[in-house]
Formats: sequence, structure tokens, C-alpha cells
Amino acid sequence: MPLYARLVRYGFRKHATYTAAALAGAFTNSVFGILRAYILIALWQARPGLAGYDVTDAVTFCFITQAFIGPMQLFGGGLTIPERIRSGDIALDLVRPASLQLWSLAEDLGRAGYLLLVRGVPPMLLGAVVFGIVLPTAPAQWVAFLTGFLLAVLASFGWRYLVALSACWLTDDRGVNVLSTVLTTFFSGMMLPLSIFPGWLGELSRALPWAAMVQTPADLYLGKAPILDTLAFQACWAATLIGLGALATGAIRHKVVIQGG
Repeated sequence: MPLYARLVRYGFRKHATYTAAALAGAFTNSVFGILRAYILIALWQARPGLAGYDVTDAVTFCFITQAFIGPMQLFGGGLTIPERIRSGDIALDLVRPASLQLWSLAEDLGRAGYLLLVRGVPPMLLGAVVFGIVLPTAPAQWVAFLTGFLLAVLASFGWRYLVALSACWLTDDRGVNVLSTVLTTFFSGMMLPLSIFPGWLGELSRALPWAAMVQTPADLYLGKAPILDTLAFQACWAATLIGLGALATGAIRHKVVIQGG
């Protein structure tokens, strides 16, 4: 089995050892999903047709975005790079005969796959039972959504990888992590659909990379977005963020050598 395929499998099995934590996360996501759903129901009953959604669309958006929290790691983390930078173990990672970035990506894909099944599916099932949710009706819509989901995971990894590498230059990376969480939560569509943001704020938020992590795959699921344009938008941001990560990895290698690590 190729190295990176083994690492995907390893990432899946590694996180499968924390089943209790994943189930606790699924329970928390489900509870907050119900609370969010009632808020969105009240909003859409007061403003029918807001952002092109009906009430059922809004509830579906709520639970699908709750399902994204674990796989996309929307509240940050998921990578051990900052700890390895602080401990100095990153020097060992950089001399491996494999790319640090691809190694981390492969493990992260395994993590995302596991959390999708264990932490992502339960909120969707609960939403379907309690409220009723929309399901894609055409095979092409399912394919578009699954492709968009994969691109969203790649974009999320690309952003989190850059945040993780910032620990190489900062004494304390907690501030960057907090800022990342705020930006991701607000501009991804996790709180509210970005399409309800007015004027320039709405246009800006829909053009930023965080929209590729939540809003666009959710709209693909609901059939509210043009498939090719949406996938191209996601692919562009995923490639840009991963490309920046490759440049940052090279900069880290140079920095470690200069410091004598």
C-alpha cells in the first residue's frame, strides 16, 4: 500500500481510538443543532424566503453545518505540528523522506473521514427525525456535494496548516488560534448563511476562503449553487492555501537550519 494511503488509514484508526470523545462531540453538536434550528425557524417564519431558503432549507442548513464541525475542524486544531515545533520534534519531521505537508494532509483526511461518520452523521439523523430535512434528489447533486465536501476538507486543512506553522515564528500561537476560530466561525457560514449578509459584507464573505469550507458545500447539498462555478471556487482556494503551505514549509526548513536545529 502506498505511503500516503497508509497514513490516511492510520489517521482514521488513530482517531477511532477516541470513540467516546467523538460520540460526546456528536451529542453536543446535536443539542446545539436543535437550539440553532429553533432560532433559524423563528427567523425564517418572520422573513419567509430569506436568502432563497424556505424553513426546511434553513433547518437542513443548520444540521449539515453542525455535521461539518468535526470533519472540517471548524474550531481549529486537528494537527500536532505546533506541539512538535515547541518540542523540537519538527526537526525529525523535516528530515523524513516524505513531505511534511502531505504527511499531515494524509493523516488529516483519515481523521476527517472518521469524524464524518461518528460525529457528523448523528446530527443529520437527529435533524431528519425531529424536524425533517432536505435530501439531494439527483445523483449529480450527490456527486457535486461529495466533491465539494472533499474540497472543503482540503481548504480547511490548508488554512489550519498555515495557522499551525505560525508556531514556528511566534512564542505563543494561542492568539492566532483564537483569531482563526473567530474568522472561521463568522465567515464560513457556520453561524448564519452568508447569503443573508447585506451589501459589501455579503460579497466579501462569500469570496473569502472560509466560505469554501461550509457555505459552498452546504449550498451544493441544498442545490442552491451552480455546481461547476462552486467547485471551481473551492478548488481555487484549496490549491491556494495548500500552495502557501508548501512555501511556508520551505521557510520552516530554512529557519530550522539557521537556528541549528
